[in-house]
Amino acid sequence: MARPFFTKQLAFYLWMAVAYVIIWILHDLSSFPLTVAEAIANNVWRVFYVTAVNYVFFEYAVPFVLRKRAHVILNILLALLFLFLFCMVWGPGLAAWRALGIALHIYTPFVNKGANIIEAQMAFSAGSVFFFGIIRHIYKYVQLQQAAQQLRIEKQESELNFLRSQTNPHFLFNTLNNIYSLAKDKSDLAPESIMRLSKILRFMLYEAGGTFISIEKELKIIGDYIDLEKLRYDESLQVNFNYDVEDMKQSLPPLLLMPLVENAFKHGAAESRGRAYVDIHISVKQRQLEMVVKNSMEEGSQETVQENIGLSNLRRQLELLYTEYDLSIQKRASEFAAILKINLASHV
Repeated sequence: MARPFFTKQLAFYLWMAVAYVIIWILHDLSSFPLTVAEAIANNVWRVFYVTAVNYVFFEYAVPFVLRKRAHVILNILLALLFLFLFCMVWGPGLAAWRALGIALHIYTPFVNKGANIIEAQMAFSAGSVFFFGIIRHIYKYVQLQQAAQQLRIEKQESELNFLRSQTNPHFLFNTLNNIYSLAKDKSDLAPESIMRLSKILRFMLYEAGGTFISIEKELKIIGDYIDLEKLRYDESLQVNFNYDVEDMKQSLPPLLLMPLVENAFKHGAAESRGRAYVDIHISVKQRQLEMVVKNSMEEGSQETVQENIGLSNLRRQLELLYTEYDLSIQKRASEFAAILKINLASHV
């Protein structure tokens, strides 16, 4: 882990060095009688030195000074000591490095004899400190923002996986309850219900594990679930399921719409003593999905639908997945109505 980080960090300082070299080459060519080759050689030689010094300064010295200690005065004393040492390195140290370059015939001197060499090299070093420091600060800030964004994404994905892990067992639990009711009554429909359950399980194992499925597949599993539910009831239950979708290949998260369908049967048909009905309509036009689910309920019921686990789970999934959506629950004297609207293009 440390090696890739070190390599990436070193590459960042080398890119900053290249930029600083270019700046000073342009400066020297416009200010002194140097050839392009001489300006390049001079500044590469000096920038090699200040890059190494700045790397040690920003990556080791500054973090060491800022380290938390028992007494703040120790940090202040260390800061003064390191500042003095690096001033020596930036000024006289760079002047000595320049002299070495001259001796090796790498560096071409161009400053007048009366000029202060150390002062000139100190100005070069001071500029590098500001340049490297500002660019490094911006780079670290961007990295921090990207890391925070990645952390938010990972947290949302983790929560979505948890919500889906709740939805699937909840969905299966209700389905198994239906089969249990048929088996308890020794119904001849129990084998068929098991067969239909196997189709739903196959879908959950092989289709619902991904991030998206087509609306066509979502409608198919809703239809299979409705057929399974209808086995429990005689013709006294009226079920109307219709849809108007302009493009069946559009995608949405698997089983996203199922909680509303489940809720209609569990809190509607199963608890209605009179004329029971479930009415489901889904339309998708120009990436705008609208789902209206209505079901009968026992008149005078005081049940609060908003507290249902499936619906609260759905609300949270919508919050994590889309920026433009609306889920409203309407409770009348003998009817529940759930209206879901999603702008599928607003997926985060």
